[in-house]
Amino acid sequence: MTRLATKNKALELRHLGRSYNAIAKELGVSKGTVSAWLKDLVWSKKIKDQLVAANNFQSKERARKIGKINQVRWLKLREDKRAQAQDEFPKSKNHPLFVPALMLYWAEGDSNLKEGNVRLTNTDPRMVKLFIAFAMNFLLVPIEDIKMGLILYPDLDQVGCINYWSEYTGIPMANFYKVQYIKGSHPTKRLENGICSVRIVGGVGLKEKIYCWIELIYQDLVRE
Repeated sequence: MTRLATKNKALELRHLGRSYNAIAKELGVSKGTVSAWLKDLVWSKKIKDQLVAANNFQSKERARKIGKINQVRWLKLREDKRAQAQDEFPKSKNHPLFVPALMLYWAEGDSNLKEGNVRLTNTDPRMVKLFIAFAMNFLLVPIEDIKMGLILYPDLDQVGCINYWSEYTGIPMANFYKVQYIKGSHPTKRLENGICSVRIVGGVGLKEKIYCWIELIYQDLVRE
């Protein structure tokens, strides 16, 4: 096909509403060549606007469908995790660690179910260690998925504080991912080892189970 014939074919395809990419692919020429042939044509610009509008509509439709699919998956995940929690509750609730750890999380933990990570922040290493034991024994979280962050005042030694929390909780130093500093000093007491934040990587499912257990415990207490 001669260059002129190719150009005429490009004009024909454009009249049919084809994009530059589609025309270039069909005719075996570059997109730049197609653009040079068509860019100054008023009717071609109108077709471009129509293609852009159609593509935007299709993108919105795809986003809407994906959002709907994700919402269904989210609801199914939450339902499955609640069912698991209900099945496990009778055999777990009498364990001496179970209820205290849940009450601790109810008071101190992150309650946003849309935020996947399970988070608990406290200054008392005993509480942090108790919650870590709960996570490993009842949520079956492997130690590598337990991440630790510290909030320190400027006068505290970062390495010393990480060593302290690592030794007390049994979490390796490699799992300490973040250290933040607070300006000034504590107005009423000195926090010798800072504030520890436990973050468990496990998605929404773990938090869903925790709050299902909390609700079941609450219902038991109300009945009693």
